[in-house]
Order: sequence, then structure tokens, then C-alpha cells
Amino acid sequence: MSGHAVRADSSCSLPVRGVGRRAIVAALAVVASGLPMPLLAQSWPVKPVRIIVPLAPGGATDVIARLIGGRLGDVWGQTALVENRPGGSTMIGAEAVARAAPDGYTLLMATSAFPVNFSLQAKVPYQLSDFTPVSNIAESPNVLAIHSSVPARNVKELIAVLRTRPGQINYGSGGVGGSTHLAAELFKLLAKVDMVHIPYKGGGPAVADLVGGQIALIFGNLPAVLPHAKSGKVRVLAIASAKRSPAIPDLPTMSEAGVPGFEASTWAGILAPGATPPAVIAKLHSDIMKVFAMPDTRDRLIAAGSDPIGNTPKEFAAFLDAEIARWGKVVKAAGIRAE
Repeated sequence: MSGHAVRADSSCSLPVRGVGRRAIVAALAVVASGLPMPLLAQSWPVKPVRIIVPLAPGGATDVIARLIGGRLGDVWGQTALVENRPGGSTMIGAEAVARAAPDGYTLLMATSAFPVNFSLQAKVPYQLSDFTPVSNIAESPNVLAIHSSVPARNVKELIAVLRTRPGQINYGSGGVGGSTHLAAELFKLLAKVDMVHIPYKGGGPAVADLVGGQIALIFGNLPAVLPHAKSGKVRVLAIASAKRSPAIPDLPTMSEAGVPGFEASTWAGILAPGATPPAVIAKLHSDIMKVFAMPDTRDRLIAAGSDPIGNTPKEFAAFLDAEIARWGKVVKAAGIRAE
């Protein structure tokens, strides 16, 4: 994990990870437990584990949490309780985990809003060092979709249309600062086009208005958009992930379609409180890998519209650093502020 501060916006100073403090507190937690660290890891968990989802039930993140939580419960012989705590642009649920005892019994299923909040929100009630990354579980790619009336068959043609009508074409999103909003703002910056943002209270209404022709385009979640693409009312041009999706392998990535460096997916990953003992983090990660090794875990994630990841704590930490820096630049350049 990096020991430097990342500044994404002149008005928002991001905290240093505080590895030294975290290690000290973790060591004290082990001493207080009365168990040597290896034995602590072997015995954990001895009671149910809470996985807090900072969003309402039923969404992609909730589905992922319940699938992975159920499989972890099978590995542990203990219940993994999924608890939904929506609100505050996911900060209510995240703060609950940041303030929880660092013993591995309270975890956060973080989303792509987690790194964005550090630059988007005027005040964030926790620091990055209040969490320990465990693993990024899966990403749910967004796709660039346009209404069938837009005269474009690919991304390059769409860019040409947008450049001939600057500031005249509307795009929709699931809300200010969400992944669908930021994806479109990133597209504006990289493709050098100008569009008008129409925010909705969720991705569903935005997709509905795309189908109805009230808006021209959207970076929508793949499972929500794909049925309408099959009906012919919506045309899907590219996927906003770094690689093609196994759910629709013929669809090019945005980079392949003519916008190099474009990547804007929704993801879900597990974070623990910052002072959780390293041995418990290692045990938790090992158990997650056991879940990924189960025969149909990956198949069920793909069927739900998500691409499995399952990386290491170090890789997830580096990913979070990169996400904070990347989206901080987009938020600043686009002048986005939370409502």
C-alpha cells in the first residue's frame, strides 16, 4: 500500500493510508484478544460476519454480496449476514464499517462510488486509512447505448454527430456522481465532445427514457440495457470496461472503438476496518479464493451481468489509489459537485 497522499482536487485533500498506525492498532488488537496471531487467524470466524452493502437491496452489488456471502458462510460454517445500509452516496454504510471493531466481523462491500466520494463530496466522514482492502470481487460493466434514432452505427460516428451539434444532445445518468454520470463525463473529456446531462433518480428511469427517445444516449449497466438492444429500440456501441464481456463478446471496448484509455465500470469489492489484524485479512482473502474456486461461482456472477475479479489485497489497494486519482481528475475537470 502506498504511503503517499493523493490530491485529486484543490478543494479536497485526501488522507495518507497511515500504514504505521494501522499496524500498531492491529497488533494491539491481537494482544487484547489473548491469542497469538496465527491462532487468531485459524480460529476466525467463531461467530457470524456482517457484510454491509451501502445500497438498497436488489441491485447488482447486493446480488454479488449475497452470492459471495452465502459461499463464505459455507466455507466458515458461520453465517455471513448481508446488511443493507443505503444513503449518503454509500457513505453511511462505509462509515459504519470504518467505525466498527477491527476484528474481521464487519466488512464493507464497497462500490465504485467509494473512491469517487473523496473528491466529489464536500465532507467524507472517514479516511482511506480507516479501511484495509481485501479483494475486488467483480465488476459490472457499463455500455454506451444510443436511441435508434441517432444516426450512428459505431462510436466514431457518434463522436462525429456530437461534434456537429455541440451542447444540443442530451445524455442520461442514474444520478450526479454515479458511475453512469462519470462515465459520460470521461467520454466528453477524452472524445472532446459537449453534451447536456439529464440526471435521473436511478439507472432504471434513465434507461426507460432512452428507450422512449427522451434522451439520446447513456452509459447504462449492461444487464439493464441489453434486453432493449435486442428489441431494436436501443443500439449498443461499446462496452466501458478494459476488456470485452463474456456476456456479449462481440461488443468492442471503448478503447477498441476509438476512445483510447477509456474505462468506467461499476465494481464491488470487500474492505475491512483499517486496523484488522493482517492474519485475519490473509485468512479472509484465502477463503474468498476458495469461493472463487467453487465450480459455479464465476458462472453465477457472469449470469448476473458481472465479470469476476478476485484479486489480492495489494492489487486492490493499488486499484483504489488509481481510481481516486483518476476520478478526482474527472470530477475537477467537469466541475461536478454532489447535489
